[in-house]
Amino acid sequence: MTTITAKIQIYVSSDQSKNLIATTNAYRNACNWLSKHVFQTKILKQAKLNDLYYKQLRGQFGLKSQMAQSVMKTVIARYKSAKSNGHEWSLIEFKLPEYDLVWNRDYSLTENKFSVNTLDGRIKLNYERKAMKKYFNGTWKFGTAKLVHKFQKWFLHIPVTKDFSELDYADINNIVGIDLGINFLATTYDSQGKTTFYNGKIVKHKRGKFKVTRKQLQKKQTPSARKKLKQLGSRENRYVTDVNHQVTKALVDKYPRGTMFVLEDLTGVRSATEKVQVKNRYVSVSWAFYQFRQMLEYKAQLNGQKVIVVDPKYSSQTCPKCGHVEKANRNKKLHLFKCKNCQYESNDDRVGAMNLHRKGIEHIGVVTAGV
Repeated sequence: MTTITAKIQIYVSSDQSKNLIATTNAYRNACNWLSKHVFQTKILKQAKLNDLYYKQLRGQFGLKSQMAQSVMKTVIARYKSAKSNGHEWSLIEFKLPEYDLVWNRDYSLTENKFSVNTLDGRIKLNYERKAMKKYFNGTWKFGTAKLVHKFQKWFLHIPVTKDFSELDYADINNIVGIDLGINFLATTYDSQGKTTFYNGKIVKHKRGKFKVTRKQLQKKQTPSARKKLKQLGSRENRYVTDVNHQVTKALVDKYPRGTMFVLEDLTGVRSATEKVQVKNRYVSVSWAFYQFRQMLEYKAQLNGQKVIVVDPKYSSQTCPKCGHVEKANRNKKLHLFKCKNCQYESNDDRVGAMNLHRKGIEHIGVVTAGV
């Protein structure tokens, strides 16, 4: 089962926008009011909260019945999430206007328009259909959406879920090793012996500029500088997400159904890059490798492909021709791999991708042998 978040722009008139703003503000205020009571009582059971605060939520904030129930669910979920993430018990504040909508209760699709429940009743809204049609063919299940107001535009962030059959190893017809890095965001080596480089120099340069700006703002220590720092962080996160989206989409589109992508398990990349020069450490340890993997996994599944992760040990030190393993085989400064045994020479990222391709072949052999 695959769940992704479809971010759908909805088109609203001036009056509808005022209505949505009033609704999201009331919802946010109700969440903060209930959050104070939850913080004091530590009650996280909806039935109990319903008995204690339902009437007040409706009367004090003018919420409809389902909105009051959603407020309780939203607050409970936020506290449970904080607890599961290991945070100490503390008051949770809802700073931005928000509204969680339950499918077929608070929002639905009627006559090719979204019908959204508000404080003043339901309103019908057109939406951006481009690239979203696939989610509305009846095969996807819609979850609880979040109404979002950004950059003077309105969006529905809808979790959509669909069952996909897992690609069987017997149906794999192509293996692609993907070496992730900084100078080259991704380097691939496939079963046809073809190598593709996805250049990361522009990204590295832009993130370097983000770093310089951040350092300048941190020195100022003024309220406006702190506000700009927050905005800068959001802008950089959006940039990184967009780059990862573009590269993973290009990879999935480039290769046919039945392809298996092989990635290094980089969950420990932060500790692995502690020896990187200080001037390069920010770019090295902060790239969203795990986000890249998640994006590639769900896109590959949608396209009849598969992603596996393997142990990265020695993948950059092993000669893909003779198998000789030695740290000195790789010259990081020159981005060059030269085998000390057989003298095979190539780009170090390409060699990493070649070794991942080989590990993919070995993985299939182990699985099909039932080991």
